[in-house]
Amino acid sequence: MRTHLESTRPAKILTGLGGHGIAALYPGRTSGPVVMVRCELDALPLPDGTGACHGCGHDGHMAIVAGLAARLGARPLERGSALLLFQPAEETGSGAAAVLADPEFRKVKPDFAVALHNLPGFPLGGVILKPGVFASASSGVTVRLTGLRSHAGEPQKGRSPALAVAQLIQAFSAVPQFNAGLFQAAKVTVIHAVLGARAFGTSPGEAVVMATLRAADPDVMGRLFKACEELASGTAAAFNLEMSFHREEEYPPVINDPICVNAVGKAAERLGMTVVNAGEPFPWSEDFGHFSGNFPGVLFGLGAGEEAAPLHHPDYAFPDELLPIGIELLLETVRQLCLDGKT
Repeated sequence: MRTHLESTRPAKILTGLGGHGIAALYPGRTSGPVVMVRCELDALPLPDGTGACHGCGHDGHMAIVAGLAARLGARPLERGSALLLFQPAEETGSGAAAVLADPEFRKVKPDFAVALHNLPGFPLGGVILKPGVFASASSGVTVRLTGLRSHAGEPQKGRSPALAVAQLIQAFSAVPQFNAGLFQAAKVTVIHAVLGARAFGTSPGEAVVMATLRAADPDVMGRLFKACEELASGTAAAFNLEMSFHREEEYPPVINDPICVNAVGKAAERLGMTVVNAGEPFPWSEDFGHFSGNFPGVLFGLGAGEEAAPLHHPDYAFPDELLPIGIELLLETVRQLCLDGKT
């Protein structure tokens, strides 16, 4: 990627941002706002025949921003500057926070932040917009239960976490029912559980239960965390088990700034693109929320086709038709923010 960016003659290239990130700065003809366009350079740890699964389209997003680099290098902006960021580790929720904490990034702190994500289930090339909360907050929780292993013929001589695991799986799944109102979206999804070992002669002494918590409202997220931790603690105590409770891969909600949303809308209108207004926040999460929580920003969707396989699905494939569409839309959005935005 660095070789490609160097060929577009940016004023500055930053490498190693947040670990493996890279950014390129393209100044315009006159001073103005700095608009960051962010894409992701990671993949999923799932089988794909190549060792890494691009089942979310991040490779497509990168290709779009790489194409944007070529356009900005060939014809500078009239006003303002564009900062193109290729961010690592979005899929673990750690990449954006690491970039923000990097001293080198602070030297080119943007005034606005923009990102897109392809969205199956929407018309191909359609632009999906929503001011306010666009994508939900989420976090993983890991509960470790430790008892005492014993012979399977003498389970009374040990402390098995088997019943505790069964109860926690059911209890976690019911947490939203009692901690979120009718119009407050919330989910607790048990995603993994391990109990003991594959040994018929052994009564287990350890177990792990993992779940993902999601909510659009931070207050609701707080209630979900509290309820799950209290359930884990109480269940462990009831079965005389030791318990640890850890949060992992935390994503804040993505909150879209109205000015930035309006800029994308105007850009789409100029290009004759269809705009779809998302009525509710999406249930998935995106660590772009770290950026939109620090300066005005917008994450918007680019329709990948109404019949396309969902994100993270084994049959998902990024539609190459979105490449030129995404490049033009991002370029027009950057121009809009540079012309209308205030520094």
